[in-house]
Amino acid sequence: MLRLLHHLILPAMALSFCATSAFAEEEATFWRLFVADHAKPLVTAIDLGTDQVSGSFELGSPASLYTTPSKAAVYAVQGEADRVSAIASGIALGDHGDHADLEVSAPKLLDANVTGDKPVHFVEHHGDIALFFDGEGVARLLSEKDWLGGDAATRDLKVAAPHHGVAAPLGQYTLISRPSAEDPKALPVGIDVYGADGTTIGDLHACPDLHGEASSGDTLAIACAAGLLLVKAAKDGPELQLLPYSTSLPEGKSTTLLGGVAMQYWLGNYGADRVAIIDPSAAEPFRLVDLPSRRVHFAIDPQRVKYAYVFTEDGALHRLDVVSGAIDKTLQLTEPYSMDREWSLPRPRLAVAGDHIAVTDPLAGAIHLVDAESFTLARDIAVAGAPYNIVAVGGSGATHE
Repeated sequence: MLRLLHHLILPAMALSFCATSAFAEEEATFWRLFVADHAKPLVTAIDLGTDQVSGSFELGSPASLYTTPSKAAVYAVQGEADRVSAIASGIALGDHGDHADLEVSAPKLLDANVTGDKPVHFVEHHGDIALFFDGEGVARLLSEKDWLGGDAATRDLKVAAPHHGVAAPLGQYTLISRPSAEDPKALPVGIDVYGADGTTIGDLHACPDLHGEASSGDTLAIACAAGLLLVKAAKDGPELQLLPYSTSLPEGKSTTLLGGVAMQYWLGNYGADRVAIIDPSAAEPFRLVDLPSRRVHFAIDPQRVKYAYVFTEDGALHRLDVVSGAIDKTLQLTEPYSMDREWSLPRPRLAVAGDHIAVTDPLAGAIHLVDAESFTLARDIAVAGAPYNIVAVGGSGATHE
């Protein structure tokens, strides 16, 4: 069975208030979308509820967007501009044990950037950030707290050769991909563990064709040709163990992973028209789900934790029950977006914002908001240009007068 994780799951609605006048405070929920344009170096912040633009930020090039559990910022990885920028989300959720406080302000592009040749992967773990620069073969490490405080100085770890790699912080240790000695342009061959002094510890952990990583609960999963390399923190350093693909599976592998929230599992691609639900505790850890057409993008729901969403090239959004392993609802949402031709063409992307699933529609210049409970289209938000990559930041908490 999928293992339950004891995480706080913030309830989410579009924008609602419940008075608690005895304490001169109100309970509020607020969500903000950050949307990157496909062609222009621009990120737009949109406040759900009013659906108005609360910020527009010019960057060096079109960006991939990431956020972290702190919800304090959105990070824009600009591969063509050789830098990573931080945009303060304007949403602060303070944990007070029995409740959280919510403060909302305007988003802001911060001055401090991390620069280098061709940044690609962004990984955060417990407040530590690792950025991997493919053009240099360098991992740059820093704390989120320092960055948001204006200090983007990094500790750098350089590997044998530039390659399409990844680094992941794990306490005082850092996991970094190792390039192929024969052909650094090929996918990495495994993972090295680096100590606090920057030297490697132990032998290479083999992971041929390494591509894709995600955390769920206390475990980091890294996708390999033969299965998932599972990583856990331990007293004497990280423990790494391969979860192999079953011999009964059809040919294929996962190269993109998402980690479950509150239930420990991973959702991955597996060929063009399947996804894999991966549960290491199950008798059969890999369950494949056939899709009606080729997959464009997918996302997990951190609030309705048994659900994930998959958008397919026929323009349909599907709700996947990860417990039963079945698609239980489908909504026709856009015109078809063929997966033929280049991978980088503008196609829809998903983000879960409380009670809504936000789906970008770059060719229509819109974001479709789907009600997560009824799985019907709630409304559309017009966005200039070609809205593409998207993240949602928000949550619930007490607001004090």
